[in-house]
Amino acid sequence: MNNTKKVVFCGLMASVATVIMLVAYFPYLTYAVPAVASLSIMVCLIELGVKWSFMAYLASVLPIFLFCENESKLLYIVLFGFYPIVKVLIERIRNRTVEWLVKLIIFNAIIITTYFIISNVLGVRIDEISFVGGYTIAVLLFLGNVVFVLYDICIERMAALYMVRLHNIVKRFLSR
Repeated sequence: MNNTKKVVFCGLMASVATVIMLVAYFPYLTYAVPAVASLSIMVCLIELGVKWSFMAYLASVLPIFLFCENESKLLYIVLFGFYPIVKVLIERIRNRTVEWLVKLIIFNAIIITTYFIISNVLGVRIDEISFVGGYTIAVLLFLGNVVFVLYDICIERMAALYMVRLHNIVKRFLSR
């Protein structure tokens, strides 16, 4: 496959991610949409590899940054957009426990860093929200970890489903 087809495919996947991200303007979809949009980067990763999928991610960041809803675009840019790429690199670790430990450390580092940036730059303080007393941040971080593990499992299953249902169709399209 020549580079022109690869660039076109990456642009197409970046466009798909952007269009999916626009759905986040509908109420209650703010957190789910970035996870779904990351599947287009996963498709690029399966078909073209790490380098090209990272290019698709980068190509999707600018239009998402300019046109999409604030919370969802932040989640896509700092975590979900590039996570399929990072996931593949982490899963090269042979020890399953170390693999999951690295994934959770990366997730928590990103979430905590993002929280500090948001609270210091935008002045949004999550500790002012108190639905479980003084443990709100710990509870939210724990629940975030649970959802992240479910997302990781889901993206793995979606990749398997893609391989079974769509990979051959896309492969034929790309080989023309």
